[in-house]
Amino acid sequence: MAEKVAFVYDDFLAQHSLGENHPMKPIRLRYTYELLDAYHAFDAPEVMVVGPRLSTDEELLSYHTHEYLEAVQHLSRGSAAVNPASFNFGPGDNPAYEGMYQAAAWSTGASLKGVDLLASGEVSAALSISGGLHHAMPTYAAGFCVFNDPVIAIKSMLSRGMRVAYVDVDCHHGDGVQHAFYDTDEVLTISVHESGAFLYPGTGFTQETGVGRGKGYSVNLPLYPYTTDDVYVWAFREAVVPLIEGFRPDALVTQLGIDSHYLDPIAHLALTVQGFSQVVAELSLLAPMWLALGGGGYNLHAVARAWTTAYGIMSRQPFCDEIPESYRVHYGVSNLKDVKEPQITAATRKDSKVFAERSTQEIRRLIFPTHGLRSH
Repeated sequence: MAEKVAFVYDDFLAQHSLGENHPMKPIRLRYTYELLDAYHAFDAPEVMVVGPRLSTDEELLSYHTHEYLEAVQHLSRGSAAVNPASFNFGPGDNPAYEGMYQAAAWSTGASLKGVDLLASGEVSAALSISGGLHHAMPTYAAGFCVFNDPVIAIKSMLSRGMRVAYVDVDCHHGDGVQHAFYDTDEVLTISVHESGAFLYPGTGFTQETGVGRGKGYSVNLPLYPYTTDDVYVWAFREAVVPLIEGFRPDALVTQLGIDSHYLDPIAHLALTVQGFSQVVAELSLLAPMWLALGGGGYNLHAVARAWTTAYGIMSRQPFCDEIPESYRVHYGVSNLKDVKEPQITAATRKDSKVFAERSTQEIRRLIFPTHGLRSH
């Protein structure tokens, strides 16, 4: 296996718009590319910048239905032939917009390009920041997501005989991916997120452990609002790391949503870039092949800083904290790391620790025995 790390990107992935007031801003992909470029990250010999490919209908149909694909195509052209509400499109989270089908098919194809590169042995890891759209369901859009590229990428890996573990650190529960593999032991799905008691999509509780052959292969680590780095990283090491080590995947697929950042405007966890990078560093040790995907993140420069740091870890390039002048002057962002700590009360810190301890204990009780791990 070549020790190269791909960055799957093209500027057109950042050029569509879900609407002026929509929190999902694809321009954040461009900011990430520009910041990495300012650090000369793409000059390293172990790095490959690779353009995406278009996903095929056959690949999209590995999870989504014919009826849904046709509806997205119609809505993408502005056709009145289908009712948007029938597929959960409309004002709010999932607006239908011109070129939507192409944008979604290209971002899904970007994640599949990462799979292609891994399967061919050209790279040992790949980052596709336009992917990670984990809420989309077989017959409808959800949570800003049209096609579920993590599911489709994992299915492509399974078709090539790979054993796959999926880890989702987006602030929102990875419900679409859980749904896809809830009844199989072929994939271990793990989601670390703000509890569904407080945040969309209202799912992802520890008791959701899979059904049938999948019992014990769906893992949820819900956390309390305003959970900070120390508690988050502790819980991750206690619950997630042992499970991946026990599962021994051929490939790791990770959804690196950074709406867990304390400055994110629509979610409530309290991570810093430093805490996020500790989690990414843990992930880097856990599988011989690694497909990393983007995901949520609505403070645009927090996204760029976090994903730049993640790619630095993936490609073993330590970046200095002072952001290069070209980017710093243009965007007014000075430091890669967070220079301020989130201001969280002592009472909330205590509550979040107790909540995380309870969640990890439940995972150890409900999940660990399935994988031959000690629950205490």
